[in-house]
Amino acid sequence: MPLSSSVRRVRSAARRLKRAAEAERIAFWRSRPVRPDQVLYESFAGNGMLCNPEAIFRHLLTDPAYAHLTHVWAISDDDAIERFRAEFADDRRVSFVRRGSASYRQALSVSGWLINNATFPTWFGKREGQVYLNTWHGTPLKLMGFDMPAGAVQSANTLRNFLMSDYLLAANPFMAETMYEGAYRLTNVYPGTIIEEGYPRIDRQRLDAAEEDAVRAELEQSGVALDGKPIVLFAPTWRGSSFDDPEDNIDELAAQLAQLQEGVGDDHVVVLKTHQIVHARAASRPALARSLAPNSIPTNVLLGASAGLVTDYSSIFFDYLASGRPIAFFTPDADLYSSGRGTYMPLDTLPGPVDADAARTGRALAALLHGAPPHPQYAAWAERFAPFEDGAATARVVDIVFGGARDGYRARPTARDGRKRLLVYLGGMKPNGITTSALNLLGAIDHSRYDVTALLPKRRGSTDPLTQARIPAEVRQVFRIGGMNGSKAVHLRRRIDEWRGSPRTPGTEPWHERLWNAEWMRVFGEARFDWVADFSGYGPVWTTLLLHAPAVSEGGPDPVRAIWMHNEMAADRERTVNGKASMKRGLGTVFAMYSEYDQLVSVSHQLTELNRAELAEYASGDHFRTVRNFPDVEHVIRGARRPLSDFFAESDAQYEAADQEIPPRPAWYDALQADEGELRWFVTIGRLSPEKNHARLIRSFQKVHAAHPESRLLIVGGGPLRADLQQQIDDAGLADAAFLTGAQRNPYALLAASDCFVLSSLYEGQPMVLIEAAICELPIVSTSFGSVYGALPEGAIRIVGQDDDALAAGMTAFLDGDVPAATLDVDAYRADVKAEFEALLAD
Repeated sequence: MPLSSSVRRVRSAARRLKRAAEAERIAFWRSRPVRPDQVLYESFAGNGMLCNPEAIFRHLLTDPAYAHLTHVWAISDDDAIERFRAEFADDRRVSFVRRGSASYRQALSVSGWLINNATFPTWFGKREGQVYLNTWHGTPLKLMGFDMPAGAVQSANTLRNFLMSDYLLAANPFMAETMYEGAYRLTNVYPGTIIEEGYPRIDRQRLDAAEEDAVRAELEQSGVALDGKPIVLFAPTWRGSSFDDPEDNIDELAAQLAQLQEGVGDDHVVVLKTHQIVHARAASRPALARSLAPNSIPTNVLLGASAGLVTDYSSIFFDYLASGRPIAFFTPDADLYSSGRGTYMPLDTLPGPVDADAARTGRALAALLHGAPPHPQYAAWAERFAPFEDGAATARVVDIVFGGARDGYRARPTARDGRKRLLVYLGGMKPNGITTSALNLLGAIDHSRYDVTALLPKRRGSTDPLTQARIPAEVRQVFRIGGMNGSKAVHLRRRIDEWRGSPRTPGTEPWHERLWNAEWMRVFGEARFDWVADFSGYGPVWTTLLLHAPAVSEGGPDPVRAIWMHNEMAADRERTVNGKASMKRGLGTVFAMYSEYDQLVSVSHQLTELNRAELAEYASGDHFRTVRNFPDVEHVIRGARRPLSDFFAESDAQYEAADQEIPPRPAWYDALQADEGELRWFVTIGRLSPEKNHARLIRSFQKVHAAHPESRLLIVGGGPLRADLQQQIDDAGLADAAFLTGAQRNPYALLAASDCFVLSSLYEGQPMVLIEAAICELPIVSTSFGSVYGALPEGAIRIVGQDDDALAAGMTAFLDGDVPAATLDVDAYRADVKAEFEALLAD
């Protein structure tokens, strides 16, 4: 039975109260002193005492030089906590917290040392006095970070954690260069230290006879019958979405295990080591449970007790190379995996036999176990990927991180290539002119000279995937995810300042400085930039955040700060929608911060003069600059050439996949498709908001249509006035002649299908739609406002007065053949705009 609305409200309020209480506890502990002798460890989101953190922990625990340290492990499972608590019951220096609990938030907030092989939660921001070592959990074979399809979004929290880390651990130079500096784009912006000294967890593979006996005893105690036979470890990777149908996949895994055992033969026992996400389900199946290694045994200890390894795409095999023992690769879905996720090396170059059949894989490994010559790639791979695995990697890592050692150690800064580092906040990424301008700017930047980072919001529905896909591949994407830290009292003070329109500026109040410096650290970590820009210019939070960008280097100058002005900002501040001036306070707060910005950038020369005059009380005149918007000519032309039928291809496919009837096409589409050349189509594109004055356009069109019944009007865009405008159209009897299409992914096809572009705005910045209409070679009629002059070469636009009759006369002039098609020398225009932008960066 569906929940009533009152029950939903109560539950929603309860969730909000719980989150608020958690936030207050976090704020409290973040205000407490950091404990310099406390170490917090976490592996795989709390799945156990595992991987590199476990190896480092055990070393520190037994090294007399670090006897003063206390150790806290974050574990997600209460049973596991009790098991480990029993192991360390006699050592008061060791304690445990359940990941996600209040105790966990406390430990993460105050521990002086933080060691993780994955990521801390999105609310976490490193505090002054904390040292963060991220060890990651393996050399990558699979594509990582920005190299993955849709990798920017998937990697958001990982990149954030890396940028906060003081140290990043790499098992080998390949991992440092390919994953950290390449896939996660840390080159130039990460100021921490990369350690290339091998992996502490691989030290754990060196077992003596007693340790190997203990591993075998634990396996047998968990139900695995070894019968004195050597172990072959089967460790398939987790395929993520391939486990969407868990039962089918577990059945398949059980069949593969049986076939593998058949191929290996009776003189070895195949032991299954699953990914943590799969383990619980595998343990519930008797066919798998009899061969399943418990999570309590660290993976590298299992490797040390194994005579051979079968895996697929897991980084576990890189560790096993240090043993010199044979590896076989079982890859039943190689083509699908390579095309979907991708790998850094072709699978046919791996250091062992590769096969899609489990039994054949087992037989190939059995041959190696019984004395067949080593695989020809094995020695080269071991030399490349396990060059430092001599059993002392843990000691060297501890010397560097905890002992401050450098001389004679492989610890280095991130690569630098000399490019200037730019940071640009793109705005809310809604389908509007600012987003189009931002994407066009990113596409026009010379990425061989500039290292560009785009800052984006990450909240539900904030960024359309197709829009985000237009961000150039060279651009590093950083997302502001999770919530801002700080107590409710502090945030109340901040909001009161914003409500008054008098925000604190950097350095004026200690509480304000701490709040925003902490938010910078939470979002960007230790990253530094030479030039930062708020390309949106409308959001006080983002404007304030960029003001707290740290110096370009330790002790160096502050970065140059720029903020964009896409409109006549004073008029925008007073704009009303449904009787409310919704931007008055927000823009007032932004205006109050203009004096802290070095460059106030308008998007046309006329607009620069207007903003300089109207905003003189907020900033001196020499801060105002001009950079016109870049057009993306290729994108416009591609869109203009696409057929109208593409408008519904995606939605039609969704209806068909759901076996639902495809709804009728909208009236505007049917009218366009039915037109055989008798009709004359006016088109405008823009948000349905007051400054665009679509109401006047409809009134003017009503006059034109009365005299020219063949005329039609398309209004492309979405916004708060849609219902009012539709009512106006209906009341005027224009339902068959004037159409609201809503926002469209590809408005350029509608430009190409129309005959004349018309703009009715009260004011604009530098309307991109005028440039796009000129690229499509449409005649253009526009009302007169400051920035329309100079938007295109003189004479390209029929400019009319700001009244209904004047606009109607301009549209009639087109119908009479008196408004020629607009043209634009795109190459010359882009060269001029690029020079304006280069001059901005040279300041």
